[in-house]
Amino acid sequence: MKGSQIIARLEQEIPLHFAECWDNSGLQVGYQNREVRKVSVALDATEEVLKESILWGADLLLTHHPLLMSGIKKVNEEEFHGRKILRMAENHLTHYALHTNFDVCVMGALCSKYLGFRQTEVLEVTGTDSENRPVGIGTVGSLSKPMTVRECCQMVKEAFHLESVRVFGDPEKQVERAALCPGSGKSLVGAVLKKQAQIYITGDIGHHDGIDAVDQGLVIVDAGHFGVEQVFVPWMEEFLKKEFPDLEILAQKSAGPFQVL
Repeated sequence: MKGSQIIARLEQEIPLHFAECWDNSGLQVGYQNREVRKVSVALDATEEVLKESILWGADLLLTHHPLLMSGIKKVNEEEFHGRKILRMAENHLTHYALHTNFDVCVMGALCSKYLGFRQTEVLEVTGTDSENRPVGIGTVGSLSKPMTVRECCQMVKEAFHLESVRVFGDPEKQVERAALCPGSGKSLVGAVLKKQAQIYITGDIGHHDGIDAVDQGLVIVDAGHFGVEQVFVPWMEEFLKKEFPDLEILAQKSAGPFQVL
């Protein structure tokens, strides 16, 4: 089938207009109308992902994070983004990304289900859907039962298959109302406090972000940017298999961008 058919269905389910204004979701490299038989799915368009996609013979690469988030002035072999674009073009590989539009339409609710949140609401409202319901980034809700921060951390690790998480705050504190923002969530700490959450599960929390949150009574569980957002890959694999059963899907799973030694 044509790539445009796949993209049209994706944009019906996950509309581009829900993406944040600073984002660069959508077609990154290539032609929409090429024939597609094989689709590679990954969180990022890394060198390893490109290598595996090309060796496998993928026609379309779908990622959560866009290859390009800011402008580039040259596309040549001396610049790493340029090298990736050239390799995609040379191997007829089209690249399409679903970033903050996926966060708004799928990611928050999906990760909340992984953690068993109840009575959820949007953390930061960015718009409304076709039924005039609020949509946006992250979720707030009640944990399945009151628990300690330590128990909550164990739940997060089991839900997302993580070896460890970082905690800012008292591990023995009792919590029940929780907030979640997959990916990088330090900019939403203020929204979390306004929603009166006791614990915040997110990623990319820096030193000052963490200690300032603790001083305001909030516990933060940093599960890493990759740690929670990796659910994009199995969700997309399942969606494509259901919608396009004739396609071959390569779900590229990674151990994460770094190691703790």
